[in-house]
Amino acid sequence: MKEYKRILVTSALPYANGPLHIGHLAGAYIPADIYVRYQRLKSIPVMFIGGSDEHGVPITIRAKKEGITPKDVIDRYHYQIKETFQKMGVSYDIYGRTSSDIHHQFAADFFRKLYDNGKFIQKSSEQYYDEEAKMFLADRYITGECPHCHHDKAYGDQCEKCGTALSPTELINPTSTVSGSKPVMKETTHWYLPLEQYQEWLQEWILEGHKEWRPNVYGQCKSWLDMGLQPRAVSRDLDWGIPVPVEGAEGKVLYVWFDAPIGYISNTKEFCDAHPERGTWEQWWKDEDTRLVHFIGKDNIVFHCIVFPSMLKADGSYILPDNVPSNEFLNLEDDKISTSRNWAVWVHEYLEDFPGKADVLRYVLTANAPETKDNNFTWKDFQARNNNELVAVYGNFVNRALVLTQKYFDSVVPAAGELTEYDKETLKEFAGVQQQLESLLENFKFRDAQKEAMNLARIGNKYLADTEPWKLAKTDMARVETILNIALQLVANLSIAFEPFLPFSSEKLRNMIGMEGCDWNQLGSIELLKAGHKLGKAELLFEKIEDEAIEAQVNKLLATKKANEEAEAKAQPATPILPNIEFPDFEKLDIRVGTVLECQKVPKADKLLQFKIDDGLGGRTILSGIAQYYNPEDLVGKQVCFIANLAPRKIRGIESQGMILSALNADGTLAVTTVEKPVNPGSEVR
Repeated sequence: MKEYKRILVTSALPYANGPLHIGHLAGAYIPADIYVRYQRLKSIPVMFIGGSDEHGVPITIRAKKEGITPKDVIDRYHYQIKETFQKMGVSYDIYGRTSSDIHHQFAADFFRKLYDNGKFIQKSSEQYYDEEAKMFLADRYITGECPHCHHDKAYGDQCEKCGTALSPTELINPTSTVSGSKPVMKETTHWYLPLEQYQEWLQEWILEGHKEWRPNVYGQCKSWLDMGLQPRAVSRDLDWGIPVPVEGAEGKVLYVWFDAPIGYISNTKEFCDAHPERGTWEQWWKDEDTRLVHFIGKDNIVFHCIVFPSMLKADGSYILPDNVPSNEFLNLEDDKISTSRNWAVWVHEYLEDFPGKADVLRYVLTANAPETKDNNFTWKDFQARNNNELVAVYGNFVNRALVLTQKYFDSVVPAAGELTEYDKETLKEFAGVQQQLESLLENFKFRDAQKEAMNLARIGNKYLADTEPWKLAKTDMARVETILNIALQLVANLSIAFEPFLPFSSEKLRNMIGMEGCDWNQLGSIELLKAGHKLGKAELLFEKIEDEAIEAQVNKLLATKKANEEAEAKAQPATPILPNIEFPDFEKLDIRVGTVLECQKVPKADKLLQFKIDDGLGGRTILSGIAQYYNPEDLVGKQVCFIANLAPRKIRGIESQGMILSALNADGTLAVTTVEKPVNPGSEVR
């Protein structure tokens, strides 16, 4: 691996249209902070860049809905998000914003250079236009009837009832949300980045040059490249954003996906201009001795691995990302986090409900990090990890070591005498912790690295439990001195090992033991605290979280769920009945009941489950797109209704011999159709 002089770390710019939730933290921000803190501990020159993404249509929609300006919206959420990051210990060198003057100028100059060098293509197309409001309409400013589920309030980019991605021209009876009038098609001109021109280079750079990237990142890039890249618009008709710096482009701004990643560079420039001792922004973005790492969620992979690198390549003077460690999504209580449904744990509310427990959330989100697949957060697991790991293992060991030292040696570190074989075995167990942690952290395996740090505390707990110095104090104080010296060395090591993960707790622990500084290179040392060193007052490092606090959070979510269900029941009428058919048409369907013998997910297909059905006739295989609503193991043994005489169809190379019937809920979820009481496999449904 190449040796770099410096490391530049970015994390996805959160959209200043709402507060942060735990999915944001787990996806990009806690992993990035762990990596940056680790590099700082090693004294590697590293810069951590963040900021708010403050342009785009959703902000204008919220502003219009609340009767305020877009600037009012972004100011509210920028400062709230920035404060939330600070309270969670996310240690940016700069947290900037894309509404700043320096960013506007930088992004405009970036566009203009590519424009002058002929890197864009110009195309005209017809788009919806509101004649009353005298403006082109963004997709989200258009509503109408969904052509798939016939929901009458689908947006121009997606139907939120059935989840289908849409184009505005697909809507039935489209309406402008700005004026309420029927929009017309009108020609408009925009500039496009011709991604297809970078296809061959991207295939070589990613598929051949970065096979070490996480499988989810590499796989999504390959999928996009296999489909063939198409030109992507870099401008749009809107009055909120960075004006396109071209004559005759009045009323057009840079598309937010184009302007936002440039914010990484403009924020770096802003920081370096204020801190010249840290080098120039060009050193961080144009010197081949800089390693660039992007931390993002999986919904941003295409922008950071394909689009932004193509922009940098088009310019020709920038370095490219060396790695893009993207996480998958974090679910909440077995359901997808949804800001529109308020199904989320909002971080600013967590910090109010659990004061002083930022590290607990950092710990749990890292322990459940969705590094290779979607993972789940539950309040019961949160409580269990705090009480059974942070309190009962880490905190318990630290407290026992310090309290025993206070009791027997007046909080002065005793000298170690002759070591027993068991002492040597214990010391050997954590001697290699630095190398183990480095290997995991360098490869972005933060969940495993934190687990390795916790193993140090487990070693310490076991050591004290096995040696029982409180009993030896009656007969062998020399032995007690050695035991507590070793225990205290472990405690000091823990303050270093956990620094990237739990910065507030690590600082508190160092204050308790009177340890100045935190040097990664000392990790694994058995001489961190010298004999005769005076310890501070022992305090509890972590506190137990009681059932009442967890019940309050669960009840809050249950109330949200109930409110959503009631709102959906009122707002979502039943799907209109299809035209009448004759009875002979119904008779053509052979609907049967089958027992699910086996059920499993189809590889590389997020929505598909593969069923093996006992149909009373020797069995059959059926594929069904319900994977996001069921765990496969929960369906085994159930009796389901299926269409038996549907022509077989190959999906993902597997022949599906029928269709399992499901009911479509008002919220777009699916529920498998079952029978009230057991029947024989193969029974007909009449």
